Amino acid sequence: MGRLIKGLLTKGLALSISDLRVSAPRGRVLLSIPALEVPAGALVGIEGPSGAGKSTLLYALAGLLEAEGHIRWGAEDLLSLGAEKRARFRARSIGMIFQDFLLFEELNAGDNAALSALFRPRCDRAALRAQAAERLAFLGLGGDISNRPVSSFSGGERQRVAIARAMASEAPVLLADEPTASLDRAAADRLIDDLVTLARASGTTLIVVSHDTALISRMDRVLTIRDGGLAGDRKAAA
Repeated sequence: MGRLIKGLLTKGLALSISDLRVSAPRGRVLLSIPALEVPAGALVGIEGPSGAGKSTLLYALAGLLEAEGHIRWGAEDLLSLGAEKRARFRARSIGMIFQDFLLFEELNAGDNAALSALFRPRCDRAALRAQAAERLAFLGLGGDISNRPVSSFSGGERQRVAIARAMASEAPVLLADEPTASLDRAAADRLIDDLVTLARASGTTLIVVSHDTALISRMDRVLTIRDGGLAGDRKAAA
């Protein structure tokens, strides 16, 4: 485990938002963020009431929603890209973790974690599978366990497979939408430790939407979204 942590590279991307606006089809404004700067490698939590626009912001940051303004990851302005280039950037640079895991039940943990290898050039697939295996091993799911179908896994184990999948390609950005919401407290706490340790060790820029105060408190910075706008920006509790 220690060897893996030391071998990870620091490679997060800085985020710069200006004049971001997401609207519903009939014109109602769902999200409006005039300006936001996040340094590379930062861990950021997003909190706020249900329906406030938290997930809208997260999905806009992934380039999954049509929006106006600018979302710059490093030197790349995501909203200036066409659909195909945006998808390529997302595949290369952004890993995503969802509340409901989105795993293939008939596949084992190793195949789920290395799923993105199927969409990469043949010459890159072996390295990505090896990286997925390393992430699983760090998360306690290496060896024979990785050969078990995920249908036999607990919720916490499934979410750790999802983390390994999101980080297998060494994406510099990791976006997570309520990653602990489906877990009991003990499993959630183990997952928080794993996620934070991996993100800090790799220098990944991590942005998490969550109602879980235990997860939010482990971030460097907490943004509060309310009524589609940025209502607060503070350091997380020590």
